[in-house]
Amino acid sequence: MNTVFSKIIKGEIPCYKIAEDENNIAFLDINPLTRGHTIAIPKVQVDYIFDVNDDEYKKLFLFAKKVAKGIDKVIDCKRVGVAVLGLEVPHAHIHLVPINGIYDIDFSKPKMNLSEEEFVQISELISKNIEL
Repeated sequence: MNTVFSKIIKGEIPCYKIAEDENNIAFLDINPLTRGHTIAIPKVQVDYIFDVNDDEYKKLFLFAKKVAKGIDKVIDCKRVGVAVLGLEVPHAHIHLVPINGIYDIDFSKPKMNLSEEEFVQISELISKNIEL
């Protein structure tokens, strides 16, 4: 199956990339709940996160931790919340959402409308603050 995330990995669809290593990639969510809302995915397509093999699962969560620390350095928030829903795209992924309260990670909330310039600025700022 060729998902939107697979197309991003292959470079067929552009994204606001935050970080990438040999196994994973992180990019801004284009329908963010908050500024800095990022998605981390494994490069190997697996639909359900708990079907990801143990080694890749550990690598994904350690990668997401590094990305979250970068987000936390530059986005004004109390924490970076983590959500794994797995229903929107059949490719395992982790949402990293800067939050100041528990309702900031409510996916039924209206999404932000950011300009191209804002997406670029946010992605560059976070990217510069990630230590892979």
